[in-house]
Amino acid sequence: MSDSQLSNVLGDSASPYLQQHRDNPVHWQVWGESALKEAARTGKPILLSVGYAACHWCHVMAHESFEDPATAAVMNELFVNIKVDREERSDIDQIYMAALHAMGEQGGWPLTMFLNSAGEPFWGGTYFPPTARFGRPNFISVLKSIANIYAAEPDKVTKNVAAVRAHLERTLADAGTPSAPPANIVADQATGILSIIDRKNGGIGQAPKFPNASMLETLWRHWRLTGATDSRDAALHWLRAMINGGIYDHLGGGMARYTVDAGWLVPHFEKMLYDNAQLIRSLTWAHGETGDDLFRTRIDETVTWLVREMLLDGGGFASSLDADSEGEEGRFYIWQKDEVDRLLGDAASVFCSHYDVSDNGNWEGKNILNRLDHPPGDDSSIEEKLETARHDLLRARDGRIRPERDDKVLADWNGLMIRALAEAGRHFNRPDWTTLASNAFDFITRSMSRDGRLAHAWRNDIATYPALASDYGAMIGAALSLHPSGMDRRYLDQARQWLTVLDTHYRDDTGSYYYTADDSRDVLLRTRHEHDDAAPSANASILESLTHLALLSDDVELTARANTMAAALWGRVKGMPMAASGAVNAIGTVQAPRKLVLVNPAKDMLDVVRSLPDPSRIDLIVTDLAAAQSVISSPISDANPESGKQAPATALLCHGPVCLPPINDADQLRAALQPD
Repeated sequence: MSDSQLSNVLGDSASPYLQQHRDNPVHWQVWGESALKEAARTGKPILLSVGYAACHWCHVMAHESFEDPATAAVMNELFVNIKVDREERSDIDQIYMAALHAMGEQGGWPLTMFLNSAGEPFWGGTYFPPTARFGRPNFISVLKSIANIYAAEPDKVTKNVAAVRAHLERTLADAGTPSAPPANIVADQATGILSIIDRKNGGIGQAPKFPNASMLETLWRHWRLTGATDSRDAALHWLRAMINGGIYDHLGGGMARYTVDAGWLVPHFEKMLYDNAQLIRSLTWAHGETGDDLFRTRIDETVTWLVREMLLDGGGFASSLDADSEGEEGRFYIWQKDEVDRLLGDAASVFCSHYDVSDNGNWEGKNILNRLDHPPGDDSSIEEKLETARHDLLRARDGRIRPERDDKVLADWNGLMIRALAEAGRHFNRPDWTTLASNAFDFITRSMSRDGRLAHAWRNDIATYPALASDYGAMIGAALSLHPSGMDRRYLDQARQWLTVLDTHYRDDTGSYYYTADDSRDVLLRTRHEHDDAAPSANASILESLTHLALLSDDVELTARANTMAAALWGRVKGMPMAASGAVNAIGTVQAPRKLVLVNPAKDMLDVVRSLPDPSRIDLIVTDLAAAQSVISSPISDANPESGKQAPATALLCHGPVCLPPINDADQLRAALQPD
């Protein structure tokens, strides 16, 4: 094993997460050819550490081990150490997290993997403590043991490498065999979800409890498709539990990443852009269905948080807020009762009774604000007092030391938020929300594009190229969501251009797409991305966007391609569909695409449409029949678009390429939009 003359190079990185480690005594390297060559030259194995800026346990391991000179000395002596931001390089994270799963580990972050000089994994884990606890060995013992095995038992390492590599090839890279999706795919998926749902608390399973937005969408789609009230009621119960629980920030708006308990009370306090984008969409559907003003209020609060804490100069949105402040998870968000009493005075009693604040606290002697036991009601006088109290506490909280913000812009996460804001802006007639969406879209196209191709990440004028397939899927979806807001052709044109890039650099022989571009040179293998993370998979987003683009342009070729891709996608996920609700939802759109064109719609027609939100339906508003004819390929019956007269309020509903006769009555429109 040769000596290495490395030093910590993370100070040159744009990633906030890597910058957090720039002063570690560990000789951290960035992912790439240089570090791999150094491992080959020295004969040392690679220690790959993957995390992200808002990750609590990443901070814990950093403080305990990476900032400790003795631990760092062992790492530097025995390994070439590489640090990766999982959000900036989610393609790298996907590969090595899958490798850890192949080793029988559950996974999580920080991800700690050991690789050979070719970047091939042979062993790994997640968090390792400095002293043995939690059933885990101490980190220095792990380091010495792994280095010894690597040097003394190369055959064992080679055997592990081969086994893991075969697993990765089979699970991440293999094209599979296309298979026609079943006609009742959404209903089957909903049945599976309902079988594991927590009927008492809402959501899936027990602790920890994640939002699982793709599954929530499946239930909503099932209701809209078939009229299954069980799916609707489960989705509404799930949403209400989240937005009344401690996972939701009742003072500042926005939702945390997950809760550590089954009852939505105790969050892991980090806030992620993608979770809140998906929350806004779900709440928009719920408001349309119920008219419950609580859903609108939570959207308004969340968008207010977005503007206050996540909006960057130029219009893009930051990625996340940390869980920790002052070295303590959740410190920024939690309260002692005497503090609430002092700040609110006479209003404290009613506030504490409604927000579960007590002397003993509801979490480790402190209080997480929630309304699980006292959800908002109809007593306006009480709710007005509570609103005033919330504003007072928010002002006080603003004086605390804030959690750090990861201010890099990710194209795929921004795409999700742009879509959510565009849809909510139309639903609630909030042009300011639509403007937020269009400004973010313009930021991506202006600052994160080069030669027509997207970047994945941007920070301080440094962009990470090339983009991932998820970036194109989400941003095409964003473009198609902005198009109906003003029928601006540039959004359709941009979507087409990005699809061309996808086809050129990402498409495979089955009609599906690789996660990485064909000119990405620093990945172990080109993977696919079809099972959901916290957001829909890359191929799910692409398939839905492809279907919507075909529907908007009445493109027969794109429709055929969507069907081909649906079969390829189903062939890959049908063995584990519960991990691929995003794919199921997209295939559901392929099977039942609907386009509604409203011509000079009357208020009662708009009210009907807003009361029946459907994720698989595209709604367009035009001013005359000529404009309607331009987005519908079949002739409009019973109408003369060239008459020059202002058309009466008309609705044109198309199932794929087949359009129903014009509808001029709100009751008829309601009947047409109801499940068959």
